[in-house]
Amino acid sequence: MSEQTHEHGHGHVVPYGKYVFIWLALIAFTGITVTAAGIGLGNWTIVLALAIASAKSWFVLNYFMHLRYEDAVFKTFIAVAFITFAIFITFTFWDYSFTR
Repeated sequence: MSEQTHEHGHGHVVPYGKYVFIWLALIAFTGITVTAAGIGLGNWTIVLALAIASAKSWFVLNYFMHLRYEDAVFKTFIAVAFITFAIFITFTFWDYSFTR
């Protein structure tokens, strides 16, 4: 069997301190989400929770999934997927808010 090698031509080393900082930020965002749900901000609770979830997913995608180090074409595909998702979420909440 032949040995498979992965040569992408771009190596990157992320220091452990950055991973710890991102992990602590994710824990803080989770705490803020739980606190906001406990306070009961009405309809703004969902908006705040989605905004925090978006920020958390940005951190995970960029640092833990190494999207920051990918090519521009791949980043464009991810951006198009997120924009499409945002459109669907916006229309869903718009429809939900006017049919009550």
